[in-house]
Amino acid sequence: MKQLIVNADDLGADESRNAGIFEAIEAGSVTSVSILPNGPSLEDAARTIHAQKLTRISFGVHLNLSEGRPLESGHRRMVGPDGCFMGKTRAQHLLLHRGDSELEKEIRRELSAQIARIRDAGISVDHLDGHQHVHVFPAVVGAAAEMARMQEIPWVRIPEEPLPDFWLRAAPSKLIEEAGFFSQHGAAARAYYEGMGIRTTDNFRGLYLKGELPADQWERFLESIPSGITELMVHPGHFRADIAGPFAGFSTVDRKRELSALTDGRFLAALLKEGVQLTPFPDIQKDLRCVS
Repeated sequence: MKQLIVNADDLGADESRNAGIFEAIEAGSVTSVSILPNGPSLEDAARTIHAQKLTRISFGVHLNLSEGRPLESGHRRMVGPDGCFMGKTRAQHLLLHRGDSELEKEIRRELSAQIARIRDAGISVDHLDGHQHVHVFPAVVGAAAEMARMQEIPWVRIPEEPLPDFWLRAAPSKLIEEAGFFSQHGAAARAYYEGMGIRTTDNFRGLYLKGELPADQWERFLESIPSGITELMVHPGHFRADIAGPFAGFSTVDRKRELSALTDGRFLAALLKEGVQLTPFPDIQKDLRCVS
């Protein structure tokens, strides 16, 4: 049996992204979301979640150590002179090596604050992942796994994905290289998380599809995924050119393209034809408590 979790990242980045994600939820194509704890539009996202009473959607924390302003003050290693995170490239370089005790202490404090921010907004958390996949980097994986275990968050994303064999011809080499990089670190992190008793899905897809969901090849995509539970990472949203702030660079026409691919009817038709079941992250918190 094939089950598919369609998880929309970056809820809280801006109101246009929020609106697009909720539109995809209403269309029935998104079953899970990951929320930016320091997102400028977190309050807007939380209001909509509570107003719509989204009981069949799973919610996760999109742990962020690279963009915007941290929730905790006093960091020295993770931030620049302006007190903000240092951006994708510098953050990745910093987080690639474990053993820096001061850095890892800062990471633990910040991750704890980020999880608390989402729960304080009245949102039940059942999974963790990372903005730009920071949660699988060597300096972060230990702290993230400990937080998940201590706070009884049962699921974590492992961004490990094989090279696709059909729609990849137009993918830029930079995207292919980046996807391979994240897959390598995801594979290394899997054993660590699973060793801590944190669940991972059987399969993951989305690294090679960023901004280019296979709108005209959904049936082939669904045929290609193995049996078991697969998480598909997506980034739908509406595009506004006047968005400002730390996440403005993520508001692009790609977001609208992904939203259309998820809501124009072809995705749901392909699911029905291929017999693939959409699902949120399964509720296994009771199982997690039993083995603690």
